[in-house]
Amino acid sequence: MEDCAKAKQEALDMRYIRMACIWAENSYCQRRQVGALIVKDKMIISDGYNGTPSGFENVCEDENNVTKPYVLHAEANAITKIARSNNSSDGATMYVTASPCIECAKLIIQAGIKRVVYSEKYRLEDGIDLLKRAGIEVIYLSPDK
Repeated sequence: MEDCAKAKQEALDMRYIRMACIWAENSYCQRRQVGALIVKDKMIISDGYNGTPSGFENVCEDENNVTKPYVLHAEANAITKIARSNNSSDGATMYVTASPCIECAKLIIQAGIKRVVYSEKYRLEDGIDLLKRAGIEVIYLSPDK
């Protein structure tokens, strides 16, 4: 029975990660498009993608193709959307197309998110290490499965 529940959860995780990949397509960033979903009780309660703050031009890189310092990460956008809603991310799962950086990992911890599923490894692992240190379940899933 436990194997069946595990297989069901993995199938759900795979669906949500594919949805996060599609959501990333909303990003105007040229260097990397990242999408994030926050799911609780099988409901998407927030979403985000990397980009500039509301009201700014939708240009993420400068003339040298360097990401502008004020560009928000997908995780930060999803978490701040929660803050403006009546939802709570406490105990939720975040699906994100790239492994969280250390700054986003701090936000994830503070938001009470208990699981993070990601589909692309980043060169730095400090965000993943911090999440694990905080007792958050971290799962790498390739979307090509």
